[in-house]
Amino acid sequence: MSETRKIAAILVADVVGFSRLAGADEDRTLSRLRGLRSDLIDPAIAAHHGRVVKRTGDGALVEFRSVVDSVRCAIEVQNGMIERNAGLPPERRIEFRIGIHLGDVVEESDGDLMGDGVNIAARLEGIARPGAICLSEDAYRQVKARLDLAVSDLGETQLKNIAEPVRIYSLDVGLAAQSKAAQPTEPTTPDRPSPRLALPDMPSIAVLPFQNMSGDPEQEYFVDGMVDDIITGLSRIKWLFVIARNSSFTYKGRTVDVKQVGRELGVRYVLEGSVRKLADRVRITGQLIDAGTGAYVWAERYDRKSDDIFALQDEIALSVVGAIEPSLRRAEVERVKRKRPDSLDAYDLVLRAQPDVYSGMPERATKALVLLERALALDPTYALAHAFAAMCHHNRFLRAGLHEEDRAASIRYAQAAIVYGQDDALALTFAGFSIGMDGHDRAAAFAAFEAALAVSPSTALTYILGSVILGWTGEAERSIEWGERGMRLSPFDPWAFAAFGSLTLGYFQRGRYDEAAKAAYKAVQSNPAHSINYVLLAAPLAKLGRLEEAKAAAARVLELQPAFRYSRQFSGVDCAPALAASLSEALRATGLPE
Repeated sequence: MSETRKIAAILVADVVGFSRLAGADEDRTLSRLRGLRSDLIDPAIAAHHGRVVKRTGDGALVEFRSVVDSVRCAIEVQNGMIERNAGLPPERRIEFRIGIHLGDVVEESDGDLMGDGVNIAARLEGIARPGAICLSEDAYRQVKARLDLAVSDLGETQLKNIAEPVRIYSLDVGLAAQSKAAQPTEPTTPDRPSPRLALPDMPSIAVLPFQNMSGDPEQEYFVDGMVDDIITGLSRIKWLFVIARNSSFTYKGRTVDVKQVGRELGVRYVLEGSVRKLADRVRITGQLIDAGTGAYVWAERYDRKSDDIFALQDEIALSVVGAIEPSLRRAEVERVKRKRPDSLDAYDLVLRAQPDVYSGMPERATKALVLLERALALDPTYALAHAFAAMCHHNRFLRAGLHEEDRAASIRYAQAAIVYGQDDALALTFAGFSIGMDGHDRAAAFAAFEAALAVSPSTALTYILGSVILGWTGEAERSIEWGERGMRLSPFDPWAFAAFGSLTLGYFQRGRYDEAAKAAYKAVQSNPAHSINYVLLAAPLAKLGRLEEAKAAAARVLELQPAFRYSRQFSGVDCAPALAASLSEALRATGLPE
């Protein structure tokens, strides 16, 4: 059975004294529970975007996309029960205990959830008073600044079968609390005005001081140093407006609301997190939040050994910046999609073009070029617009007939991107790729990649696209090294298929055909519309003697790209002769046209 590990907000609810109620009048109790589910509980879960994982006779396990949603749902249910129990004698009242935790869970293929994240929520439910809601510290930290709640700190408690003590908070629920929490709130502190600063033209972010959860003041230097490194790394991204440390650190030690931070600092996104150090282990969590809506854009947890604390600072900072950049770009693309077409500026036009550029498909490249030409008409020195245009012509060159005019245009736009984008890591990366793949100038390509990494060492895409050139030109070990490095920095990158493709080429050249096939399968899963992924899958399968699977992959190539001929493809990418010969031998057996 396949399983997926993830971070989730888990709510567990149970009826207090169900056996007593059922023993007194089972039919009436079950009928009342069915009515509560249909009239109160299920509508509240749906309204707050929850998913019922499983039900028991008198309870439920529910997953939510955020702790805020789970708490709002719990408050709505508990206040609904206060209304429904009004006037009933105590022995006939149905009351719920609710526990909420944010933690690591394992999702089975049937949708069931397991793991400590579920177990802790269940233990919290057992501790809660009738009609109350108990939150773990991890869950409470997510809502304390976003909802106006009366809270009791119950202290640290050792829960059954849970290794570490858990700090628990109990929410005082009442109709007043429900009215305040039923919609997003924007609290302000009385001693600090909250003026709304205008958002800058580019995406903007504030990195708040991470919370030191270790209870050791000596660890503050590590926590603050890591946040400093993250701010520095983000500041190297040309298209991102980053609030300076001196401003964001004014929030240190304070309970804040991200919407308030967004207003006061004039930013669209806020990054917050925490660090917990125990013995020789460090756990770091980070959340990127849209300050306008409160929605989560990205969240991740890092568990590391703390042998070299300064090396760990560098590693985590690079990982966080590398993961945030593509997540921010995706969020910005979705934001721009909501703007009216006649109100788009050059930046918006480039963002609108991005999904079509990233698709790798020639027909979508043509569509993107229309937007990019409009952007360049507004700003002829826009480096990323030139770089995206280079990629569009690259996609048309390799997948729509190898026309010389597309190859020449790819190189021309790439050279312009390098001229105008000396401080733009993404523009330099795409330009280097186009020059390497279409101009067959490996030295110029890697000069651009090195310049990109000098600007922003955490740009995962530089390593990913560099690994592709290394793979095709026969440098197997470096191809694997760069591909793995790129995926380490950005595990869910939209260009993951390219990294998996380069790993396939590296393993294939080393005769590790089983590993090559596995990597190629991942490339296909990452981008099933990219024809070259199936070429790279067919070759190692053929080498392994799995000809039926190899022929199926080859047939898919021709469905996506009917004019495909592998000899022309290898010539187009300047494939290393030994690699081309080995791939050709394998592909002949699949019936793919030479």
